[in-house]
Amino acid sequence: MKEMPKFAVVLSGCGRADGSEIHEAVTALLAIDKHGCTYECFAPDMEQSAVINHLTSEKTEERRNVLAESARIARGDIKPLSELRVEDYDCLLFPGGLGAVTNWCDFAKNGINCNVESSVSRVLEEAYRQKKVIGAMCIAPVTIARVLGKYGITITIGKDKTVAEAIEKTGAKHQNTKVEDACVDEEHRIVTTPAYMLAKSIKEVAKGAESMVEAMITLAR
Repeated sequence: MKEMPKFAVVLSGCGRADGSEIHEAVTALLAIDKHGCTYECFAPDMEQSAVINHLTSEKTEERRNVLAESARIARGDIKPLSELRVEDYDCLLFPGGLGAVTNWCDFAKNGINCNVESSVSRVLEEAYRQKKVIGAMCIAPVTIARVLGKYGITITIGKDKTVAEAIEKTGAKHQNTKVEDACVDEEHRIVTTPAYMLAKSIKEVAKGAESMVEAMITLAR
């Protein structure tokens, strides 16, 4: 029997307002594990764009490192994204959270003409060229579109018209998708789900994560 796909999960910090959305990251990891697959976590070794007090939603003067913060979610078992060898994995998964558009790239500040952090753009380009399966949740597909939109990929962030229009300026196509479902681009081997772009509860996030991971496994096998 063919081995189950191996996942690389790329994080952007810890916390919805300045890093990876914790519910999204954890439900994705749980879905991978439930299906009998293995995963390893990675994150860029860089200073966060900002540090947000998640109780007040206010910016603080603290300075934090994306890799060190991501290690909170990964229980310390994490490596710098610069060490990720794409050829060692079948699937790459990118949870959402504002770190996706402030740390991986600066979309939150500069819109779709944003710059993407070099290690993030490298692994996305290599994954695409090597025909790996790429998954992304919530707002993270914006980063995917910025790097891979030129190939005419199809992705979703739910049904936010403004963000969808920005995505389509990259050459990517946007598909409105329900919270519990995944948008599957079989040709380009990309799977996305809206998560907290639409979700009202962690239960809904978990359903979308499950749909995404199931589709990724199917494509990888």
